[in-house]
Amino acid sequence: MKKYTNSESTKDSAIERSLAALGKCLARLTVQGELHETAIPGLSLFRRDEPTPMINSMYEPSICMVAQGSKRVVLGEDVYVYDSQNYLISSMNLPTVVQIIEASPDRPYLGLKLELNLREVTQLMVDSHLPPPRTQQSGRGMATGKVTLPLITAIQRLIDLLAEEKDIPILAPLIQREIIYRLLVGDQGMRLRQIASTGSQGHQIARAIDWLKDNFASPLRIDELARQVNMSTSTLHHHFRALTAMSPLQYQKWLRLNEARRLMLTEHLNASVAAFQVGYESPSQFTREYGRLFGASPLRDISNLNELAAPPRLL
Repeated sequence: MKKYTNSESTKDSAIERSLAALGKCLARLTVQGELHETAIPGLSLFRRDEPTPMINSMYEPSICMVAQGSKRVVLGEDVYVYDSQNYLISSMNLPTVVQIIEASPDRPYLGLKLELNLREVTQLMVDSHLPPPRTQQSGRGMATGKVTLPLITAIQRLIDLLAEEKDIPILAPLIQREIIYRLLVGDQGMRLRQIASTGSQGHQIARAIDWLKDNFASPLRIDELARQVNMSTSTLHHHFRALTAMSPLQYQKWLRLNEARRLMLTEHLNASVAAFQVGYESPSQFTREYGRLFGASPLRDISNLNELAAPPRLL
């Protein structure tokens, strides 16, 4: 059995009190809905009163924290679970499957996401004289880390600015800079430094991902993509899969299918038109790949989503 010193016990108590205060704040700010886009750029607040099914989601470079409840994120074959004691950090745009696994009306899931600007991360590394990693890492571009008291208090001060919106343009960037610093010197700091270090393989893969996001409807030529990011095709494939758990072609397919789903759901396009808009030349191929990703044909999937979103009928 692990024995705790008085200082460790005091620190744990302080973290618990800070998390409780953060939870009350998030509960108050999200009482009107499940998602709250705030006046602070890149900061979103979340609330759910019950567990959710598995859904596809793109994680941008960001830190995600939970004040209450827990969430599961699947990246390839890797599973990440984070809760009030552990944050999730994503250092690049990663296609995932996510599920809130702990939530109830009495104890709703309360969480937040703060997007990270990798250029700001790089600049802070320079300003703080933090060296880039000495060795190239091949780990995933996602990880969980232990929540610390300085990180929680910085997050709380950022959220407190929502009560004084006139202060946001001046103070929010300063607090966000502190949050980035806390991450850089924390237990997952090396992972973030690897992606943000100009010239690193992680940085090159991030550039390849940016190109795919901007050009997902265009034909993918791996040799051209590799030249754009100054990598050989074999090196691009190896490190792309190591960081994202998929190949560049699989990544492009994920982007295409999710954009087609959005077009059908929100712009009411039929499956064939949506398929052509996202770059498919064969509607039958689109239907097959759509079914493999979402578990149903485009028509059935969109019909199910519309039924879930429809208000209940009055009897």
